[in-house]
Formats: sequence, structure tokens, C-alpha cells
Amino acid sequence: MAVSPGFPGLRVAPGEVRTIACVGSGVIGGGWAAYFLAHGYDVVAWDPAPDAETRLRHLVDQAWPALTEIGLADGAARDRLSFVPELADAVSGADFVQESAPEDLGLKIGLLADIDAATPPDVVVSSSTSGYGMSEMQVKCAHAERMVVGHPFNPPYLIPLVEVVGGTSTSADVVAWTSEFFKVAGKSVITMDREVPGFIANRLQEALWREALHMVAAGEATVEQIDLSITDGPGLRWPVQGPCLTFHLAGGQGGMAHMLDHFGPSLQSPWTRLVAAELTPQLRDEMVAGCEREAGGRSIDDLIAERDRGVIAVLRALGRVP
Repeated sequence: MAVSPGFPGLRVAPGEVRTIACVGSGVIGGGWAAYFLAHGYDVVAWDPAPDAETRLRHLVDQAWPALTEIGLADGAARDRLSFVPELADAVSGADFVQESAPEDLGLKIGLLADIDAATPPDVVVSSSTSGYGMSEMQVKCAHAERMVVGHPFNPPYLIPLVEVVGGTSTSADVVAWTSEFFKVAGKSVITMDREVPGFIANRLQEALWREALHMVAAGEATVEQIDLSITDGPGLRWPVQGPCLTFHLAGGQGGMAHMLDHFGPSLQSPWTRLVAAELTPQLRDEMVAGCEREAGGRSIDDLIAERDRGVIAVLRALGRVP
């Protein structure tokens, strides 16, 4: 086992990881498995659900055409995926562990403790949690210093971003190692300076999502209008430049300074309602019905394939994939 330069102990270097354990194989865990397989890793998966292996292999098969179109790493193959019946069998020989269990704090605490107990102490354990801080989840781990968040975005096999952040007991070298590993594995990485509830991207998404729910609940806009306002509006700019640089350009030659000086007072206008909308049965039904209308009879698989083609087209247009 090679020692990672700049990292203590017997931990392998980020570029020498060969086997990855995916603990939890739902939408996110399965997406991770597909991504790692496509990048030439061996993947060992574990999930206690009785039909988990069938669902995982279906997800990998569904993702494979998109991954093939982007370009597979040398040696990438679906037959490098194995599914094992015991958690210890998945993690005992892994160079890196990615946990993707459901968002339940008690479950996460117990599962990470179990992973910690069965995984060699030099191996980094990363959680896909979308909201919990690692400080909340690592409390029962004997080796809490190697626990870190690696928060992906759905589908992990296509969306490049991963947000990396440790908890209060996480070693700084583990955060640095994890960020470097994800970069080597082809991801775009934000290494957060400190824990923030919901991380960065989810907080921004949540603000938009809450306002959308308010508009539907108040009869101000339909589901279809809201989605079109993004896909044919600001969403076309965001793959190129994020919201801050977009507003920087809104200031013309004066940039952000002119934008804030000129439009600053309008920030006080009561346009948004950044408190959670009450999810009444009526609002829930309206959201569900609106999505069904927008789907127009297309199945979930059809929509996933359509989404994947669209994301690939955006990435290709930006020169990020061949």
C-alpha cells in the first residue's frame, strides 16, 4: 500500500485508489457506483434492501449510454461491480468509502459507526448527505477524524460538483485528501471552509424552491410556467456564469459596484418570501398534478434519459466533454 505524499499514516494517495465501497445503492448511491465504474474503479456495493442489487444494476445500465457518450476511462466496465450481502464485506478491502443512506440522522449516526468499525482506520469515509453536518453524524465513530462529507448532485454520474467539508472531529488532512481524490476522479470540487447547514448549492436551490412553492400556493404561477422561466431564462446563463457574475455583468461597464449602487434599493422590495410555504394537501396535489401535466405521459425512465441528453448537450456546448 503506497503512502499518500503529504498525508499521514498508510492512506493511499488519491490517485492510487482502486477499489471503492458504495454503501447504499439508491438513486444517489447507485449514481455514484455508475460514475466510479465509468472512471475505471472497482466498486463493491452494499444495501440492506431485498431488491437493492436488481435496482442498482438497472440504474447502472440506464446510466451507461450517457457515460459511454461522454467517454469511459481505460478499463471501465460494468462487470467490475460486485454486490455483497454484508457491510463488512463491502468496506474491509476498500480504498475509499462513499455512504449514501437515506436522510435520517439516527440512521446516519448508526451506519457511519458501523462503517467505521468495519473499515481499516486509514481509509477515508465520505457521506453523500444533502443536509446534515458531519459534526452531527460522526458522534459515535471511534475514528471520527476520517469522516467527511462529499455531497454530490443528482445524478452523480453526470453532474460534476461535489461539496467537501469535515466536521468538528475531522482532520484537516482528510478534507484535503478527499478533495484531491474527487478531483483525480474527475469531479468539480468545492472545499468548504466550514460547515453550513445545507451546504452551499442546496441553500441556493432551497431559496428558489420555496419561492416556487409560494407562487403555486398563491395561484401566481403554474408548475409549467415556473420551470419554463428557468430553463428558457436564467438557467441558460448559469452553466456559463453563476448568479454573482451574472449580476456583475448586469452593472454594465461599472460591474457589480454599479449594479449594487443602482439596484440596491430594489433589494428591499418584497418580491420574495424566504420562509417555508405550508405544504398543504392542496399545494402538494397541485405540484404533483403540474409535474404530471409537464411530463405529458413520459415515464421516469424517459425523463431521466431526456435529462441526461440535455445535460450532456450543455456540457458539450461548454467544452467540458468531447
